[in-house]
Amino acid sequence: MTFPYGLKKASILEASIQKELLDDFGAEDFEPFVEPMGVLLDAYQGAGLHDVGVKILGGGVVHSLRMRLRAQAWIKRHPEILEEDVSDPIVVVGMMRSGTTLAQRLLAADSRLRSVRGWEVLQAAPPLDLDLDDPAPDPRIAAGLERQELTQQFAPDLFAIHPMYALEAEEEIVFLADAFLSHVPESGAHVPGYSAWIDTQDFTPAYDHLHRMLQLLQWQQRRREAAAGGAANRRRFVLKTPAHLGYLEDLRRRFPGLHLVHLHRDPRATIPSGASLNTTLHRMHADEVDPRRIGRQWLERMGWTNDRALGVRRSWAASGDSDLVTDVGFSELVADPIATVGRVHAAVGLDLDAAAEAAMRAWLERRPRETGRPDYSAVTYGLSDAAIDERFAGYRDTHGQHFVSTDM
Repeated sequence: MTFPYGLKKASILEASIQKELLDDFGAEDFEPFVEPMGVLLDAYQGAGLHDVGVKILGGGVVHSLRMRLRAQAWIKRHPEILEEDVSDPIVVVGMMRSGTTLAQRLLAADSRLRSVRGWEVLQAAPPLDLDLDDPAPDPRIAAGLERQELTQQFAPDLFAIHPMYALEAEEEIVFLADAFLSHVPESGAHVPGYSAWIDTQDFTPAYDHLHRMLQLLQWQQRRREAAAGGAANRRRFVLKTPAHLGYLEDLRRRFPGLHLVHLHRDPRATIPSGASLNTTLHRMHADEVDPRRIGRQWLERMGWTNDRALGVRRSWAASGDSDLVTDVGFSELVADPIATVGRVHAAVGLDLDAAAEAAMRAWLERRPRETGRPDYSAVTYGLSDAAIDERFAGYRDTHGQHFVSTDM
């Protein structure tokens, strides 16, 4: 086995401590993450990972722990970090492949808003010796650009399905993964025991960790801007993670001022595409990969997720909170992205001014719709249109008006 720490909880904890020369995870935070981490590591040991898969996934656990150690050290050094207000994000949700990336990156082009960028996802917590008042470029940016280049070179299928740019908005799901309460592991490995276990767990610790990491990122940016003589104003976050759909109440409880942008697309298009991405990820970590099994698992996971989202949204509507959400159709967004984003701006009380529109149009010119994505069809993943329609009948009844015939 090429990964020197194996997949044992004690050795991985020790590896992170030795690499950072820090040992304080935070007394209140240790127990909420160490149990789910142990369940995940146990599941990985039965996932049929090859040596490279063990190294990638085990190394990811070590990296998560290192970021937690760094974050705790910065917060101890600067307790004012926990006073940062990140309570009112605009959160883009929707099934994978429903246009969530396009929506988030367009919104993030508006300089009055702020996203988690690709390089920040990789290292949200800086090394302890980094001078945040230094006007020189942050070295984490160069590391993020290098990671982008390596992904493009060595994992072109993954980059084609979900291009990850170091300098652009990216999903914040990694912060939930750092709490070891997320659906990230099942997207990249066969871990049915872990998947069943997390469905019984309280995700509050994961959303607490997400909140804390956004506070840390906002504090860093405002400090750098102040050091450079800028205004250092707080800017509303634009977040995006499809998995939030299953945890809308947890999300709102931690971010009470949120506004949800809910993307909709026919599941006949989104489910096979999501299964394709997951199959690509599984093949990076294991030799024996069954696309049909992954398709069935993905159908059920997204069905479970959408059922939960529908239930929460019904309760919000019943309590008069429908204005918390802007519903957007995938085809509407693709056909007229500026007007569609303008509708979101209006919902959150922002004018779509000339500067914001120009920035969005520039982004669209710079990042046209990607080509070269792998072909996919339902049958490849053991699915059929009829099975997908049956599982998502409730979703179709509620939001089918946002689908169009070209998605069928």
